[in-house]
Amino acid sequence: MNYVLDLLQGAGLGGAAGMRPFLPTLLAGAFASADLGVDFEGTSFAFLEASWFLLALVVCVIVLAVAQRRGLRTQSPSATGTGEEGVAGAALAGIAIGLGALLGAGSMDDRFDVWWPGLIVGGLAAALANAAVRSLLTRVRARLDPQAGAALPLYAEGGGLVLGGASVAFPPLALVGLGFLAFLLRGGRRREGEKYAGLRILR
Repeated sequence: MNYVLDLLQGAGLGGAAGMRPFLPTLLAGAFASADLGVDFEGTSFAFLEASWFLLALVVCVIVLAVAQRRGLRTQSPSATGTGEEGVAGAALAGIAIGLGALLGAGSMDDRFDVWWPGLIVGGLAAALANAAVRSLLTRVRARLDPQAGAALPLYAEGGGLVLGGASVAFPPLALVGLGFLAFLLRGGRRREGEKYAGLRILR
């Protein structure tokens, strides 16, 4: 049972990092430093709670926020992006999935020698969360002006913090959060399919 709970915790932390990579990972590291529900000390992933790593995450949060604000200032009034599309978006997604996998593995390595399932589960959960959030933000941002659209990543940050904190406090809640993200992703793809079908009919 403990193995399943730790696996769920790893999945939840991975999903949180997939939503937004840096703040949820920082939260997990802070919890681990205080031994609150998770502990990476003494594992192969002890760096996840090391001071230098947490400081690096803080720097990444600041750099990302500055880059998004600068992108907002330079984009045209008709633009809808926030600097996370294209190569930048792919790079951020890769970082999110990588951190999610590490958090999943670290959660397992805390109490079990066989930690590699956490690496897979955390990475898959991060990939699911990242795809769901990017799809949702793209759809919502298209309906908003640039100023309002720039605030959307803050909601993703908040969602990631909630999922990460809930998964540490009560690991089964990870199933609820990941299930909701899967629902959002499926709904978004269905809407896209309906839109493309309508365009084909118009042609």
